[in-house]
Amino acid sequence: MKVTQEKLPASQIGLEIEITPEMSQKAYEQVIQKFTRSANIPGFRKGKVPRQVLIQRFGSVQIKATALEELIDETLKQAIEQEKIDALGNFQLRSSFDDLVSQFVPGSALTFSASVDVQPDVALAHYTDFQLQAEEVKPDAEQVDKVLQQYQEQTATLIPVEGRAAQLGDTTVVDYKGVLLSDDPEAEPEPFPGGEAEDFQVELAEGKFIEGFIDGIVGMTPSETKDISVPFPDEYAQETLAGRAARFTITLKEIKEKELPALDDDFAKEISEFETLAELRSSLETRYNEEAEAKTTANKEQAILDELLKHIAVDLPETLIERELSYLLNQTAMQLQNQGIDVKRLFNQDTIGMLKERSRPEAIDRIKRTLALGEVAKRESVKVEPEEISARVTELLAELGDREIDPERLQAVVAEDLLKEKIVGWLIERSTIELVPEGTLAKPDEAEETLDAATVETDGTDTNTVDVTASVVEPTAEAEAATEAEASKGSASDTPAIADAEGEPEPVETAEAEKPKKTRKPSKAKAESTDSE
Repeated sequence: MKVTQEKLPASQIGLEIEITPEMSQKAYEQVIQKFTRSANIPGFRKGKVPRQVLIQRFGSVQIKATALEELIDETLKQAIEQEKIDALGNFQLRSSFDDLVSQFVPGSALTFSASVDVQPDVALAHYTDFQLQAEEVKPDAEQVDKVLQQYQEQTATLIPVEGRAAQLGDTTVVDYKGVLLSDDPEAEPEPFPGGEAEDFQVELAEGKFIEGFIDGIVGMTPSETKDISVPFPDEYAQETLAGRAARFTITLKEIKEKELPALDDDFAKEISEFETLAELRSSLETRYNEEAEAKTTANKEQAILDELLKHIAVDLPETLIERELSYLLNQTAMQLQNQGIDVKRLFNQDTIGMLKERSRPEAIDRIKRTLALGEVAKRESVKVEPEEISARVTELLAELGDREIDPERLQAVVAEDLLKEKIVGWLIERSTIELVPEGTLAKPDEAEETLDAATVETDGTDTNTVDVTASVVEPTAEAEAATEAEASKGSASDTPAIADAEGEPEPVETAEAEKPKKTRKPSKAKAESTDSE
């Protein structure tokens, strides 16, 4: 079999393959035998149908097309193996299949053209002595006090109050009944589902509910009944209520105020595993200092990765881009599913195409970063020793306990992470990175785009190269605590009439609501992901 290679754009290799007469005859005869064994023609026993009858029944074009499909597939595999081509994905037929069918004569030679994607050549012009800027994240000096105050609020005791009116900061118990108003003065007010409740507990805090509701309660005294006119916001989540004027008849039944616990050692013991308030403060300070330092390090790494993209020249094959896009969409779907969203309804033929188009620039950048870092590792002989991988794997397995983990996948993930750390660290050491105040470089809209991209940028890209640019977006213990606390308050449908502008009650708890612990284990989300990948 004669094979001629040709280098094509987009990291493709063109192949011109000449099929020998013997191969074409053999392929045709094999197809005839298959048709003979499977054909069910009246008047003939299975496997005993004469050749001419088969050709008349199925048509010579169909039989030749079937033989040609198998022949092309088989000869391409042989050509790739014969020429020692490291192909990515499936081949693309460059010759017209219909023309090949018309030219195909069993026992005669036939030439066709195809192409295969191959690993791209990487040209990295420059990767050392970068002069860059990165934002330095510093811990908020008041953050510890804010968190302790939040803990106080969450563990406060509600004390009934008499002899005064309701004021901001109080918690009140009310009965309310709401009706929708019409522009027609003669029209009757219209009740609506969820528009009334009894013994409903309302914290008088700004921004908790639709604008005007809290202000209407402030100043009321127990047993007082009052009408409050408030409009539902135009962007309200429930479309039937959005933009409608409403009137609520409210009866104030009880006023309570918060009695905050003292900030002392007993308080520290109650909300944490620490014996003294000083230990708790020290732990929180250490934690926020480490978080700020980690964010600064991440900013430096991102600056290096962004700069590398400016110096790499590579012609990416479509196979790699499609793989990356599919992976990103799969990760997005998994994350949405974990949030309880029906991804089958969200992901259809139209939305998948749109999402792929929107994600394409990010997918291309991810692949380029991977290839650039891999090129640096190759040129500078940056590698990870087996002992380092074993040590990290042992550490993760101890944290994961009895969970089922694919050990081979875990080893691969750890190797990728450690290699990325080493390469990026090598680059940082050989560059000058000026730290500038937080907020100096990123504009608000750019920050939002970065956050959106981060939600789908996870590791595991199958590009036949080590994925050293992946970052994992994982739920923190704080976020989980806040989610549980939010769930415990009931769904938005419990109080649709006085929800906030988005149509759902806002969480009282914050991301800082996690109970402080003496030891905080490193994140295991990446290692645990080996179960599902």
